[in-house]
Amino acid sequence: MTLDGAYSLDSPDEAKAFYDRWAEGYDAELAENGYITPLRCARALAEFASNPWAPVLEVGCGTGLGGAALTEAGFECIDGFDISPDMLARAQSKEIYRHLDLLDLSQPIELDTETYQNAAAIGVLNANQMPTTVVDEILGLLPSGGCFVLSLNDHALANGQFETRLLELTEFNVADLVFKEHGEHLPGIDLTSSVYVLKKR
Repeated sequence: MTLDGAYSLDSPDEAKAFYDRWAEGYDAELAENGYITPLRCARALAEFASNPWAPVLEVGCGTGLGGAALTEAGFECIDGFDISPDMLARAQSKEIYRHLDLLDLSQPIELDTETYQNAAAIGVLNANQMPTTVVDEILGLLPSGGCFVLSLNDHALANGQFETRLLELTEFNVADLVFKEHGEHLPGIDLTSSVYVLKKR
């Protein structure tokens, strides 16, 4: 099962090569294992975000499973970014996104701070591949009141670094944690995840 290798990647270069190889079978394998986190994230963002017609930034969009869930939840304008060109090609074929481009989250995010109202990082945050301050960078692109939905699976939760950073951002009054829910992620392999919504102050 290709999925087993996704949790042992230690660098952006490894991740890019791995997801390029997996792009063709990605959707089918995740569907087979009941991948539910995109839908959970999209519904959580829809609950707290204002202006669902405003542009949404989705980092780590992969083949577009998150974008499809966001569209189903009512978001009308989504830009997707990912480290894998082959994944982006699959996302492009779904005709969900306004714009798609390459993005390596281990590097500084250089995007316009006045473009996006809300953001999503669904099943992508991994302390072995990117700094936890990527959360700060994404929030920095949003206006006051903008919402950022993200998920951390069991592996990321066990590492602890990203959840610690979320708590620090709320303690520093950068954002409010308006939603947190632990639930199913990939029930086919007994993996769960927590979904969070941060609302920028």
